[in-house]
Amino acid sequence: MNGIASWLALVGAFVFATFAQSAPRHELTVSGTRFLFDGKPFPFTGVSFFNAIYNPAFNQSPAERKQWLAKFQRYGINVLRVWAQWDSKRGFVDATPQSTLWQPDGGLRAAPLATLKAILADAEEAGMVVQLCLFAQESFGEGTKLEPAAQDQAVAALTRELMPFRNLALQVWNEKSLRTVELVRVIKGVDARRLVTSSPGVAGVLGSDEENAALDYLTPHTSRQGKGRPWEIAPRELAGLLKKFNKPAVDDEPARN
Repeated sequence: MNGIASWLALVGAFVFATFAQSAPRHELTVSGTRFLFDGKPFPFTGVSFFNAIYNPAFNQSPAERKQWLAKFQRYGINVLRVWAQWDSKRGFVDATPQSTLWQPDGGLRAAPLATLKAILADAEEAGMVVQLCLFAQESFGEGTKLEPAAQDQAVAALTRELMPFRNLALQVWNEKSLRTVELVRVIKGVDARRLVTSSPGVAGVLGSDEENAALDYLTPHTSRQGKGRPWEIAPRELAGLLKKFNKPAVDDEPARN
């Protein structure tokens, strides 16, 4: 009897593990100019939490992180914009040379990758989306950058690692256009369903036709105070993108002082 019981327990564990792996995941998709979450309309409302992966208070424990996610949700936030690179020398809080997912040769850093996966899992449980910005022009401008081959290797490896998480969208750049279309192809070659976007430049830079056509949705930084009334200009800029490309357009960093 002990042998039969052990065998049944083993079979049960196998069935449970198989079911868990095949269980449906929350998934962000697009349809025309709309976002959908599990096939239902999704009011994409985000906040930039740049250093989420490297913030010790946010990552103190799963319970602490879930409390913060719940607080974001109470304020109507359902998307976190997070940076893979938080390694610039501009004096940002928590920024260090090691605060990045990327090794110089295109390998991935294990510790921040594990933290990112934990954030994604907790966000998925809460019904939230993460938009992960892969490369920052702030770091690039200071010489912290990957060569093209290493960049492709890094992006492909990260895309593979994050395939199970369907509540994730990848943003190629913050405020830069460099090999964007090539990196979209790398991502899609690994995970054709992954939503990909990019911020093509500083405020008022809305992206080239080639880039905007390649992306699943658009995330420019609209014009700010220097161009006039941003509350009038930004809606016009987004409306133009919606009409021209027929895909969602998110004001990635609205005008602020």
